[in-house]
Amino acid sequence: MSDDDETPTPSARRGLNRILDAYSGEHAVYGLVLVTALVAVGWEEDTDFEVLLFVVGTVVIFWLAHIYAAVVASRAEHPAKPMPAAIGDGARHASGMLVAMLVPAALLLLGTVGLVEEYTAYFLALASGIVMLAVIGYANAARNGSSWPWRIAGLVATTLLGMLVIGLSILAH
Repeated sequence: MSDDDETPTPSARRGLNRILDAYSGEHAVYGLVLVTALVAVGWEEDTDFEVLLFVVGTVVIFWLAHIYAAVVASRAEHPAKPMPAAIGDGARHASGMLVAMLVPAALLLLGTVGLVEEYTAYFLALASGIVMLAVIGYANAARNGSSWPWRIAGLVATTLLGMLVIGLSILAH
């Protein structure tokens, strides 16, 4: 394989960067922690469909709460933004929470529609949040030009800290 085959095209690189940007924002990382903890807590429900509804409903409520907080905080600015602009800015800023829910929700949906066994879908959804945190840690270190040992350190640190916060969130619920 030539070097040209291994190097992503500029278009592919931009696409990968957009995906990484969508998942690397503070609200997306928060969303991954939240969704993973909700999936773990949702285990008490009978079916993947009930866990899926629990996760989607809770994330949407938290997303709306973040928009509300952004709008209230925007009222302190002088001059204050027009209300539609404040709502739009809050929704865009907090959209990472919704993005973070996509992969685990899709995996739960696989169990709901019977494409995979429900326990398998549940554990895949649970693991996906942790794997995605690991990828974010590695990818952000790579984007910052870190050497491979520091990339691995970023992966390990992001994963372990994420698991700690997820565990504390589970205990709190």
